[in-house]
Amino acid sequence: MGQTVIEKIIAHNVGRTSVKPGEIVTAKVDRVMLDDIMMPFIVGKFQEMGFDKVWDPDKVVMIYDHLVPASQQDDVRHYKVGDAFAKEQGLKHVHRSDGICHQLMTEAGYVKPGDVVFGTDSHTTTYGCVGAFSTGIGYTEMAAILGTGELWVKVPETIRVEIEGELPAGVMSKDVILRLIGDLGADGATYRALEFAGSTVEHMTVASRMTMTNMAIEAGAKCAVFATDEKTAEYCGIRLSDFQKSLGGDADAVYEKVLRYRAEDFVPVMACPSQVDRIRNVSELEGTPIDQVFIGSCTNGRLEDLAAAAEVLKGKKVSPFIRLIVTPASRLVYEQADRQGILRTLVEAGAIVTHPGCGLCCGRAGGILSDYERVVATNNRNFLGRMGTSKVEIYLASPRTAAACAVAGKITMA
Repeated sequence: MGQTVIEKIIAHNVGRTSVKPGEIVTAKVDRVMLDDIMMPFIVGKFQEMGFDKVWDPDKVVMIYDHLVPASQQDDVRHYKVGDAFAKEQGLKHVHRSDGICHQLMTEAGYVKPGDVVFGTDSHTTTYGCVGAFSTGIGYTEMAAILGTGELWVKVPETIRVEIEGELPAGVMSKDVILRLIGDLGADGATYRALEFAGSTVEHMTVASRMTMTNMAIEAGAKCAVFATDEKTAEYCGIRLSDFQKSLGGDADAVYEKVLRYRAEDFVPVMACPSQVDRIRNVSELEGTPIDQVFIGSCTNGRLEDLAAAAEVLKGKKVSPFIRLIVTPASRLVYEQADRQGILRTLVEAGAIVTHPGCGLCCGRAGGILSDYERVVATNNRNFLGRMGTSKVEIYLASPRTAAACAVAGKITMA
C-alpha cells in the first residue's frame, strides 16, 4: 500500500518501510529551534530533568526574534538566560536579530527535505514548505529532546488538498490558505497532516508555499507539507537524494479525505475579527474604515510579499491618518528589498519600515493598537488582544490587499 509524504518521512526516520496513522513511534530529531520567548522555561526544565549536556549542539538553533529589541524590562532576562545556555552548551547556531525563526530555519539551510524538526513555536509547521515533517512543541518536550535527541510522535492522518489551474491576477497563496481554513474550520485538521498537491502548488514559489504551511496550524494541523521538487532543491541549495526525490504522495496512499479546488475559483479574501476561520470575500467588506496596516511576519514578510505590496503602492501615498508598518522577515530579505529598490518604494509611499523580527504580530516592539481601532494585517492570527487591546479588530489579508487598503484608508480590492 502506498504512503503519504508524512508517512514516508516518519518511516524513514525510524528505520521502517512504512508506518500507519495512529501508531506511536520514537523519532530521532534532525534539528530543533528554540525561540527567545521560551528560553527561560526550556533551560529551567532541562536542568530540572537532570540533564547536563545537549545531545548534539550542532542540531540546535537558537533564535532571538519575538523580543528584539526589548520592549519590556523582563525581556532582557530572556537574553541573559539564552546567552548563558548557548555559552555553556557550546551552541554555534545562535541568531540575534537576524530575523524571524521560521524564515531563518529554511533560509539559512537548517532544514532539508525529509527532516524531522521540532520548534518551540506553533508555526514550526512552516518547514513543510521544503518537504520536512515539522511541528511546534512546548518547553517541556523541548527540554526532553535537548537531553535525549528523541521524541515520541503519533503518526497523523493526512488530508490531501489538490488545487489545479492558474490563480487569477491579484490572488496570492495567502488567499488560498485562508479560504481552505474557512472551509475546514479552525479545528478541521486537528492532529492531521495537510498535504498540498496539484498543478497550482507545483507552480508556486517556495516562498508562497511557506505561507500555506505556516498557516496550516490555524486549522489545527499537526504539520503540513509539499512534495519535494526541483524548486525545493534549488531553494535548499542541494542535490536531492533518492529518498528526497520520493517525497510525494503515492497514487495508492490512503488519505482521510481529499479536497479538490479549481484555482480560477479563488478570489481575494480576509479573515474577519476575531476568528481565523471567519472568512469573507474582500468585495463583501469594501468600504470598512481602518486605522492601520501591517505587512510582514513569518507568514508574509518575504521578498515576494514586499514586492507585491510595493507594486500596489508605487507612485501612490498611504491615506492620511493611516499607519503602514512593514517588517521584513529577515535581515537577508531586508537587504534584498533594499538592493531592488522595494524599500524605497514603500518608504516613498509613507510606510514605516522596521527591523526584521516578529514585532507587531506578537503584540511587541511597536505598532500596537488601542480600543476600537482596526488593522489589516498579513500575519497569521487575529485573536483578541494579539496586536493591542482586546477591543482591536484584526483583519487578515494578503500583502496585495493590505497595500491597497493602506492607500484607500479602508478595506478595498487591490
